Amino acid sequence: MASTSMSSGTADPSLRTGRTPAAPLSLRLDGHPVPVVGTARVYTCGITPYDVTHLGHAATFVWADVLTSVLASTGVDVHSCRNITDVDDVLTTAARERGRYYDEFALTQEAVFDQSMRALRVATPAAQPRARHHVDAVQQLAQGLLAAGAAYERDGTVWFRGAHVREQSGLEVAAARELSAAFGDEPDRTDKDDPFDVAVWRPSGAEHPAWPSPWGWGRPGWHAECAAMALCVQGASVDVLVGGDDLVFPHHAYQGAMVEALSGVTPFARAALHVGEVRLDGVKMAKSTGNLVLVDDVLGTCTPAALRTLVIDRDHREPWSFDADDLHAAEARLERVYAAAGRGGATAAAVEAAPAPLLDGLDVRTALDVAESEGGEAARRVVHLLRLG
Repeated sequence: MASTSMSSGTADPSLRTGRTPAAPLSLRLDGHPVPVVGTARVYTCGITPYDVTHLGHAATFVWADVLTSVLASTGVDVHSCRNITDVDDVLTTAARERGRYYDEFALTQEAVFDQSMRALRVATPAAQPRARHHVDAVQQLAQGLLAAGAAYERDGTVWFRGAHVREQSGLEVAAARELSAAFGDEPDRTDKDDPFDVAVWRPSGAEHPAWPSPWGWGRPGWHAECAAMALCVQGASVDVLVGGDDLVFPHHAYQGAMVEALSGVTPFARAALHVGEVRLDGVKMAKSTGNLVLVDDVLGTCTPAALRTLVIDRDHREPWSFDADDLHAAEARLERVYAAAGRGGATAAAVEAAPAPLLDGLDVRTALDVAESEGGEAARRVVHLLRLG
């Protein structure tokens, strides 16, 4: 039976003729190949839906969109997931200050965000899980971590044992404590075993949303929400984890550590796409500081394709400062690429090679240079992959 199958007409003809099969297209990130068979699973850490959408948000999601487009060009199906963190203390506070319920306020902010993403030609992900719909999953995660000895319960809080997470991050203790404090992980609390233990589940006071649990009324911890949503949607491992570079520690480190401790599958993420921060006047653009440039405001002065070009015509890891004058350069770049795309004469080899810079680390800058120089179908292929058309 095996020999019959080997000689069937469905076998690769190159095996009969002695020719070497063409090498499959494969993405490289940070110098390492990310070969995928069948389906590429991409998990993008999404928004906490309040005061959206600023350019710092948009940069991450535009880059995630470029990633999914380039992955799809290799012939695999891309299952993309972008979560919505609609159970979060800063969201609850923002809603309360506006006299709104947290969930209703989150939905209105999501609508604004979705409109901005459509304007920037960001494709809608296959899945958009919301934290408030995955509270049961967080409780299951907590129970699994407790059973594995990776967590402990104290006074209604389920703490994930995180000392090893800091050690694996390579950060010095002082730097890690500062980051943990900035993201609400309370490293100075004395009622937990280690400063780097983080809450999987925690009690809720009257000012916070609450759900019943085996440990009393409470709410999920932030890292646990993403871990649970990733497990529910993508399983125990993803091919690429996407987020801003400020999420490397603690958020992505703890998200991955929780999933790995529960599932035993390592690594949680085979590769990561961490996007450099966007600054205004040299200061990181953030809702907490209020130095925001809103996408909708910028789109009142330029085309969506020009803003998208401004965001991606650089190394994705590169921090950069927004300057409205730079939009003119982005528009000029785009016009040159469009003009090149209108030419004829690109060779078959140039057309075939046009995506190569994108496959090698999402090198958009070089891909646009190739589009300008080669023109024709080669340029049109780059425009299509970058969704600049």
